[in-house]
Amino acid sequence: MKNNFKKILILGSGALKIGEAGEFDYSGSQAIKALKEEKIKVILVNPNIATFQTSKTLADEVYFLPVDDYFVEKVIKKERPDGIMLSFGGQTALNCGLALYKKGILKKYNIKVLGTPVSSIELTEDREKFAKHLRSINIPIPPSGSATNLKEAKKIAREIGFPLMVRAAFALGGQKSGVAHHEKELGEIVVGALAVSPQVLIEKYLHHFKEIEYEVVRDRFGNTVTVCNMENLDPLGIHTGDSIVVAPSQTLNNEEYHRLREASIKIVESLKIVGECNVQFALNPSPLRRGEKKGGLDYFVIEVNARLSRSSALASKATGYPLAYVAAKLALGKSLLEIENKITKVTQSFFEPALDYVVIKIPRWDLIKFVGAAEHIGSAMKSVGEVMAIGRSFEEALQKAVRMCSGEVESVTDNGFSAKGGSASGGKNELSFFLNIPTPRRIFAIAESLKKGGSVKEIHKITGIDLWFLFRIENIVKIETRLRPRYAKAMPGEQGYGRARKNLDREILLELKQTGFSDKKIGHLCGKTELQIRKLRKDLEITPFVFAIDTLAGEVPAKTNYLYLTYHGAHHDVSPLGEKAVVVLGSGPYHIGSSVEFDWSCVHASLALRRHKKQAIIINCNPETVSTDYDMSDRLYFEDLSFETVADIFEFETAGGLIISVGGQRPNNLAKKLSSAGFPILGTKAENIDRAEDRNAFSALLDKLGILQPEWQSFISMKEAEKFAEIGGYPVLVRPSYVLSGAAMRVCYNKKQLHNFITKAAVLSPLHPITISKYIENAKELEFDGVAQKGKLMIYGISEHVENAGVHSGDATIVYPTQRVYASTEFQLREISKKIALELSITGPFNIQFLVKDNKPFVIEVNLRASRTLPFLSKAMDANFPEIAVDSFFGKARHHNFIYPQSVVVKSPQFSFSRLLGADPILRVEMSSTGEAACFGKDYDEALLKSILSTNKFDFKNKNVLLSLGGELNKAKFLETAHLLLSLGYNIFATDTTALFFKKHGVKCAIVRKAFEQKPNALDIIESKKVSFVVNLSRAETAVLGGTEEIGQVVTDGFRIRRAAVDNQIPLFTDLHLARAFIKALAHYPVENLEIKSYREYLD
Repeated sequence: MKNNFKKILILGSGALKIGEAGEFDYSGSQAIKALKEEKIKVILVNPNIATFQTSKTLADEVYFLPVDDYFVEKVIKKERPDGIMLSFGGQTALNCGLALYKKGILKKYNIKVLGTPVSSIELTEDREKFAKHLRSINIPIPPSGSATNLKEAKKIAREIGFPLMVRAAFALGGQKSGVAHHEKELGEIVVGALAVSPQVLIEKYLHHFKEIEYEVVRDRFGNTVTVCNMENLDPLGIHTGDSIVVAPSQTLNNEEYHRLREASIKIVESLKIVGECNVQFALNPSPLRRGEKKGGLDYFVIEVNARLSRSSALASKATGYPLAYVAAKLALGKSLLEIENKITKVTQSFFEPALDYVVIKIPRWDLIKFVGAAEHIGSAMKSVGEVMAIGRSFEEALQKAVRMCSGEVESVTDNGFSAKGGSASGGKNELSFFLNIPTPRRIFAIAESLKKGGSVKEIHKITGIDLWFLFRIENIVKIETRLRPRYAKAMPGEQGYGRARKNLDREILLELKQTGFSDKKIGHLCGKTELQIRKLRKDLEITPFVFAIDTLAGEVPAKTNYLYLTYHGAHHDVSPLGEKAVVVLGSGPYHIGSSVEFDWSCVHASLALRRHKKQAIIINCNPETVSTDYDMSDRLYFEDLSFETVADIFEFETAGGLIISVGGQRPNNLAKKLSSAGFPILGTKAENIDRAEDRNAFSALLDKLGILQPEWQSFISMKEAEKFAEIGGYPVLVRPSYVLSGAAMRVCYNKKQLHNFITKAAVLSPLHPITISKYIENAKELEFDGVAQKGKLMIYGISEHVENAGVHSGDATIVYPTQRVYASTEFQLREISKKIALELSITGPFNIQFLVKDNKPFVIEVNLRASRTLPFLSKAMDANFPEIAVDSFFGKARHHNFIYPQSVVVKSPQFSFSRLLGADPILRVEMSSTGEAACFGKDYDEALLKSILSTNKFDFKNKNVLLSLGGELNKAKFLETAHLLLSLGYNIFATDTTALFFKKHGVKCAIVRKAFEQKPNALDIIESKKVSFVVNLSRAETAVLGGTEEIGQVVTDGFRIRRAAVDNQIPLFTDLHLARAFIKALAHYPVENLEIKSYREYLD
């Protein structure tokens, strides 16, 4: 078939956020590759600088600009593409495409929407029209109605009856949806949903129905396949992104499976989908109990996504079927019979994959990172990442997945439950609370309950989880309890210990491994170390088998490189690669502090190995990533990043080297263990990594080199800690002794805050001392990223935080090149970094964080690995840092003479606070952003404005702003900016003391009551969307109020204003420097004056 398209525009999904994460980097990258094979010029609009798809080598032109109709129209006008693809950038791209279509922009420029017709996309997005369509083709949907206001919603509720499921239309990841059991809950959910969407759908809530998904692919000729079906372990009511998902489904009978498959194909056919579509069903687990006629199937369709989704990324990785690649080819008009199966290389894409294994996805939540966030999960997604495990039994896959999530929990039976009750349970019986209320800990509560003798039937009644799954979990518990009494008492050196070792025979050990138990967990159960169990296991010749995912369950010889380990086997599907291979460790699940930027470094390191005639083996367990795509490495192991798994793979492959420095902190944590076991780590030696990460050793190193650091000390007693803080003076920064990516850090401004934080965080013990350092106020923070070879600096870049120190580097707005830094300061930074690189004999990537006060640099942290800023700097400097790092591993890196660019790049954080009820949207020393966007500009103001517009929705026609500034200093420092706002034609609303201060200094403003005062107050102004943005500067974290130690009402009031802003999608500034910089940029650049230039143009 001849292709008629010369140039195609693809829309990305922008910064990673809850509900829209790395899966769209993977799907967009596959789509671009598919189009390039057809010799089509590809234009990409995506401001997410950390993605692989925005790399120079992929699309022909990349525009780092906001994905909205205004900017995309400008790109269209300039580039004049023939076609546009909307289904590879999540809800963001879809909403932008629909806006372009409705405004007639696509028609004006004669652009064809490729793939699924716009009319079908509109139909699936408008809940009411879609319900009507499904009824017309006899597909059952829950009794429902749609409303555009609360009055209509209440009327529908009375007609259908409670409980009800309420969802926002055109929303992402179930945003602002929920289950309403009565009118008060209905009111709360509807008001929240209408704040983010023009329409809500209200439908009957189907309590404890199963949730089943089908991924369907159709070409323009009507050929259709269901690539994969998946079953949520959790019943309906929990968003599929927050559910444990199993593929293929395990509990459907033959009729259920085929009837739902037929229904999904019927829907896809009726919509004339071209490409990929996800259909979600609610299935009554016991239709006969509901009075249906015998054999009747009681099901409803609850959701259809006419685009690639989070579920399609999972289906693609679970089956090996490259969904996004195929969907892009189909959008060009090809048939499924023409597209080669990339895994087998001998069959076509018109087939349904056969799975002779089970796949389990478990979400990763980081709710603990968000102060005040509610822990329960429901129909609005809250997870920030996910893992995928593959096994030959449900138990094997489940236990693997549990370990993959954090690397800290070994088994579904490890949970630390006590009868006393935790904070989330409000002190009630903890186990009962976590069984009854869905939270991230529910799966552990089930195992603990079974351990304590709870019955499967009782748990099924409470949770609605299918009995089959509960019996599998019970099996894990039974095998563990069978082992416990046998060995639990015999510890090393005790009587009976030798007998315990003898009794752990081959049969028992093999059964434990087949049930998914790790060496570490078995050791814990038997009073042995992980390494003792490993040795015993190898002596007994119990090692995992390497199996391939070939999409056809062995029916056709496959040239696959897509592998997993299992103990249910008797052969290997592949032979070792040997000395020429290098193992690259990925970053694991995305979570707060580790996101797509580490996957970017991982992929580029893997690709760079080819230059050195090496074969790359990637180990990773995150289905959202590009690194787990079929063509990014010579071999891919979808496996855990634990010592046991890495060692097993390395020993099987007999590889020549191991790269641990590109996947973030998780692989770095394995340095000591891997090195001690004799594995050849490429780059900086493990003992030097340890010297940089152990605070005492690193502090001594800085003293030896004569490098300044903030004053600090470690403590194991509260009394000593308080004494240090009193002598040095508050504020102080409190954190654990070993670096945990900003975990459990807090700035304390007085004795009471210090005491509260230490007792609450429970971090004080002789084994875990806390570190308290003098917190330097009003200091600038700078990042130094470099690559060294044998201690010599090869390349470096210095970037500057817009906010003062005190905001986590992952939450800071960062600019390159630096704007307000003396040349003498940069010189000092370079010299200090050279000293550190030499002392630690660094080979590979490293990052140093500096504080600068009065032109004096202090070192606060060194990471001997790729950092979060690496993709940002690589793209800004047009120098591929991970590639240079790989060169350094083989002694081939060359000194890089760098010329400063003509342009400026600014990176802005993306927050997802609106997803996390109760969380306080304020910047702290602990990280809370979920993603980032970065834009180029001819100067700092232009780049900053574009990047802020990429992470927030502004209405520039609205010329009102709300200012609530705590503390005299904040008010005084903001005065000039307030005058600037007036000159831009803005009307200022200000809370009481702010308004009084402004009036005294001649700034015209309207006074607004505080959030806790009578209406109309600050909250009403926000909720009625009267203002286009809010500036709320709180002094609670920066001052001791009026000599008292209580924070009191000021925080409460500020919190309510901040929360109202994010809940109503109104841009919020909580940092003085950033707010001032944004308003200054706004004064310099009306939006219509912003340049529309591609990445290549900025480099030229």
